[in-house]
Amino acid sequence: MKIEILGTGCPKCKQTAEVVRKAVEQADIDATIHKVEDIQEIMKFKVMMTPAVAVDGQVRISGKVPTVDEVKALLANGGRT
Repeated sequence: MKIEILGTGCPKCKQTAEVVRKAVEQADIDATIHKVEDIQEIMKFKVMMTPAVAVDGQVRISGKVPTVDEVKALLANGGRT
């Protein structure tokens, strides 16, 4: 599973990256986490608000910092909401 954190590096984006890292660790899921900070790359996802979380190329969370439980639930569903 590939998880991408979309955001330019603002505090909320950094917080989202930490939440996702904790959720992956707690759920013991095999996933790679990649931060996407380049605005051109973020635009390819058609994201209107950051931070955003994409799982396997599909944006699943956008415009807010998710909770660890929200991310764990998302990952338990194989990245589908």
